[in-house]
Amino acid sequence: MSDRILITGGAGFVGSSLAVAFRKDRPNSEIIALDNLKRRGSELNLPRLAEAGVAFQRGDIRSPEDLERVGPVALLIECSAEASVHAGYDGQDPAYLVNTNLVGAFNALEFLRKNGGDLVFLSSSRVYPIAPLRELPLEVLGDRFSLKSGRAGSGWSENGISEEFSSDGVRSLYGTTKLCAEMLIREYSEMYGVRAIINRCGVISGPWQMGRVDQGFVTLWMARHLFGGSLAYRGFNGGGHQVRDVLHVADLYDLVCRQIADIDQFTSRVFNVGGGMALSTSLRELTAQCQTITGNEIEITNDPETRIADIPYYVSDNSKISEAAGWSPGHSLGEILEDIHSWLADNQEDLETVFSVP
Repeated sequence: MSDRILITGGAGFVGSSLAVAFRKDRPNSEIIALDNLKRRGSELNLPRLAEAGVAFQRGDIRSPEDLERVGPVALLIECSAEASVHAGYDGQDPAYLVNTNLVGAFNALEFLRKNGGDLVFLSSSRVYPIAPLRELPLEVLGDRFSLKSGRAGSGWSENGISEEFSSDGVRSLYGTTKLCAEMLIREYSEMYGVRAIINRCGVISGPWQMGRVDQGFVTLWMARHLFGGSLAYRGFNGGGHQVRDVLHVADLYDLVCRQIADIDQFTSRVFNVGGGMALSTSLRELTAQCQTITGNEIEITNDPETRIADIPYYVSDNSKISEAAGWSPGHSLGEILEDIHSWLADNQEDLETVFSVP
């Protein structure tokens, strides 16, 4: 089989970043980005892909015919998704979410079953249920929620949330589609021999992310501080103490390269992948860092109402993947934020409209 790599969701933030990096490191490989360009701002990645020598194909993971038009590939990296954890709530039609995240994963698996090729599937930390995450013993220390000292339980510790965390409970339709896709993938690996890696990613960030409140908040936070506008600390009494860990997209690329270089070691396994405790931040801490980098302060309001899918704390425990791959994040949180700021400042004319207040 020719050395062809297909990246679905290839004009999105993660997909385009991986595509450009693969093309740079593998100049003799054909890198194909498939995307339906639904997400606002994804069209801005097309010149970047073309300049890097990535072949772009307008298409949709929901359509098996669009995948078949690509032809056989050695590797498919599934980055396409309706990535909002709030999708389907408040009377929203869940059809696009389910068809993209679950039916799309099925289409990708069928494509590989028929044509051959390996799979890297980017799943989500939101496969873990909401209620158990809310029940973690948290306290406010400084400007963030922290696990109470000395406390640990099944699947959680001072290192964060591991793959052994409870799967019992409701996790949002978004999280459910990702978990169901994981289950399909493992069945296809066992039944049909499709070699597949599942990475449960936390917050991924970096340049070229068209951030929104519900997905890509780190970039949005920096953009608001640079371009102007307002933000809000939403939920959990409106204090801005909720915590996430953040991973630079370049560090995700580094991991994927390690995994596909020895894919038999990683196939049919599930890994939590994130920045870990060292790269965790609360919203209040993120605000302070954005203020320092930009020199600007903006209005941040307080909305105490907690939405149904919100969680107060998630930090990836990377112990399993670090042991298996000898991998750890190479970029600090400060470096991630500086990279985002430089990209926003260098492309202000194109990006101000993308990040404008609705």
